[in-house]
Amino acid sequence: MRLHSLLAPTAALLLSAGCAHVRSPPVVQQVRFDDVVITGDLELDKLNDEELFAAGTSFYAAEDWAQAARYFSRICDFHPDSKHRRLALYNAGLSFEKLKAWDEAYAKFLELSDPAKGTGDTLDAAFRVAEVLYHMERFADAAEVLQVLGDRTDLSVDKRIEARTQQGICQLETGDLDAAEKTLRSVLTLYSEHPDKDLIDEYFPGQAQFFVGEIFRLRYESIVLDANKSTEKLAEDLEYKSELLLSAQGHYLRAIRLGNGYWATAAGQRIGQLYENLYEHMVNAPAPADLATDEQEIYRSELRKKIRVLIAKAITVYERTLEAAERIGSQSPFVEETRASLKRMKELLLAEAKAEEDAPQPPPPPPPATNGKARGKGKPHS
Repeated sequence: MRLHSLLAPTAALLLSAGCAHVRSPPVVQQVRFDDVVITGDLELDKLNDEELFAAGTSFYAAEDWAQAARYFSRICDFHPDSKHRRLALYNAGLSFEKLKAWDEAYAKFLELSDPAKGTGDTLDAAFRVAEVLYHMERFADAAEVLQVLGDRTDLSVDKRIEARTQQGICQLETGDLDAAEKTLRSVLTLYSEHPDKDLIDEYFPGQAQFFVGEIFRLRYESIVLDANKSTEKLAEDLEYKSELLLSAQGHYLRAIRLGNGYWATAAGQRIGQLYENLYEHMVNAPAPADLATDEQEIYRSELRKKIRVLIAKAITVYERTLEAAERIGSQSPFVEETRASLKRMKELLLAEAKAEEDAPQPPPPPPPATNGKARGKGKPHS
């Protein structure tokens, strides 16, 4: 409720100037006060911190994020000495995260966060700060927080791996592929050298392997097959592109072998996508300009054979990915993308087969020359 400026006229001041019947005109003064904004929640004003925390916890359990944020925030703002305030800060931040209210979530987590020395909720809040910064697309800021966390030798190895993996992903989002690759490879080294891998959740090593694959996929996609180049140069580009594809595929396969269902499914989908992408590049690329007309026909004929192989490989990978996802009960956006891609590639394979059937057949080769004489059968020449 806003209280507006008040007009306060003074009482008229009567002055005599030697005659009782002569009056001076009344003097009116305006007294203005600054606008006052009163903020509050009258419904919650009557509740103490215990009641607010109990209600906030109940709303959070019911996934009513807006109400949970409202009640927890009330403790943060109006009960600075409450024993529940630290937990209320964290829970309010989580509630705002669910609402995608990133600025509000960031403010709550930041007050609690201590990436350099924190433990317990202050350590967890530091990870949440980085997460929220990522969603705010402040990738460099998020990477700085995560580097501080990843450098802490007092943290458990799984926490350091988590921080380093997320740092590498943030670096990738900034476009610094080299820095991202270096950070993610340090994660894989830390994981491979640890003597007791049962203590480490395979989720983050699997994520790190997947994103190293993503780096090579991005490099692979950056190579454009330009038909205006010479046949020799085009062959070099295609060979380099194929090497990048195989490198990406290798890291995706390692992600699958680490055994985390989510990243295994994601990696399988990406492998199929690589073959699908290479198919699209090859089918849409014109024949090299330095080939003669008849050579271009031979080029396209050979290319069509390779294209069918790529389609078949993509189908195989997609089918195996879906089988694995169904076996472990994995549900993720990658599963749905894989189903759609599998359907599309099967349709392409049928279209390719039909196009081959409908294509005009080349004339049969002429019979071998016989010099006008028929060769005898069964008898050697004497």
